[in-house]
Amino acid sequence: MKNSMKLRKLALATFIFMLMILAISHYNGKGGQKNDSTPHINPPEDLGGKGEIGMQLYPTGSRLPDCSHACGPCFPCKRVMVIFKCSLAESCPIVYSSELPHTVVNSFEQFILLMDDDGQIETSLAEIQSFFDSAPPLKDREGIITKVQDFIHKNSSSSGIGKAARVVCVTSGGTTVPLEQRCVRYIDNFSSGRRGAASTEYFLEAGYSVIFLYRSGTCQPYCSTLPDDPFLNCFDASDDTAIQVHPSFAKEVKRAIKENRAAVLGGRLLKLSFTTIFEYLQMLQLIATSMNTLGPSAMFYLAAAVSDFYVPWETMNVHKIQSGSGPLDISLAQVPKMISALRREWAPLTFCISFKLETDSKILLEKARRALKKNKVHLVVANELSTRKEEVIVVAENEEIVVRRNQSKAEAEVERPLVALLVDRHSAYIKHSGS
Repeated sequence: MKNSMKLRKLALATFIFMLMILAISHYNGKGGQKNDSTPHINPPEDLGGKGEIGMQLYPTGSRLPDCSHACGPCFPCKRVMVIFKCSLAESCPIVYSSELPHTVVNSFEQFILLMDDDGQIETSLAEIQSFFDSAPPLKDREGIITKVQDFIHKNSSSSGIGKAARVVCVTSGGTTVPLEQRCVRYIDNFSSGRRGAASTEYFLEAGYSVIFLYRSGTCQPYCSTLPDDPFLNCFDASDDTAIQVHPSFAKEVKRAIKENRAAVLGGRLLKLSFTTIFEYLQMLQLIATSMNTLGPSAMFYLAAAVSDFYVPWETMNVHKIQSGSGPLDISLAQVPKMISALRREWAPLTFCISFKLETDSKILLEKARRALKKNKVHLVVANELSTRKEEVIVVAENEEIVVRRNQSKAEAEVERPLVALLVDRHSAYIKHSGS
């Protein structure tokens, strides 16, 4: 029995090896570039149809050679990390990836892994959909959809001066990663939410309508200049019944109440809160697909600190993890990069700004440039942790712009000149798009 199993495994390995040799020969015979380690392919022709192998195996982490020819309408100017379809039965619909060995899908076309210009694998749509399918259901999903769509409908009409109204989605605060389904413990991302809150004020001042997607409990628009715990620190109780604003905060509190109320009641500010990585990404997708109808007039200002790693819901403990079991070892999965999905699928015509925060200034700009190229966003705001309140660097395709706060004014914020710059760039984008 053991010898029989060994022979079957050897036969299968030999069969796969021969397929690779034939595929390479087939490719080189057609005049393609020869590369002994990672041969290139012509995707539309070589991938084949149902029941065919028609593809090549690449080792995990392989880098594909440069593409010197058009790959056809389905894969313009892209390189492809090829995956292996089960060859044991022609009717088998299952596709296995050498890069994602635990992922199985029934749609071959959906699971082709594209490569970016650095030879890194782009997040596949199937990988993203798998994340959403396994996430816990979003609470009040239908209610959120209704709020977002009503807000967009109200703010998508002409501004009255012949220009389309502009809407920006500002994301703010950090996401949590639950360690249990009935969550007691979680991993958190550092963010006070002050940048998103202050930026929301300046976008409203510039005439934008704002969807403010924020972490519950973080800083709110018009409150960024108030002290922590403003309810306790800004008010005095003069007697048993009367509560009044402390004189030192009267101006700021009056402004916060007045301007926040005007924005919300005027229908120009919609606030939506999240806590977990699951809630944030599901809500971002809902907002993006709804804002897609606005085209270039819409903007995404993605200032939230989003977790890079998470515990998949189906592998998570249901109840509180017990400390009596000894040291805790946790395996974290990578969160799929949703910005690429937003740019490719959810809202491809919108103007998109992402953020890059680092603690090491030596790698900050390189990481920002890479994010700009990989995610196909229009601008990346690069900020270093210790100087983030004083200056940021806006990285564009062909330039880098240093934005500093007005240091002659103690209360000045770097977000004011930053938003002014982004509004100008958005205007140029709209003009170039013909909107």
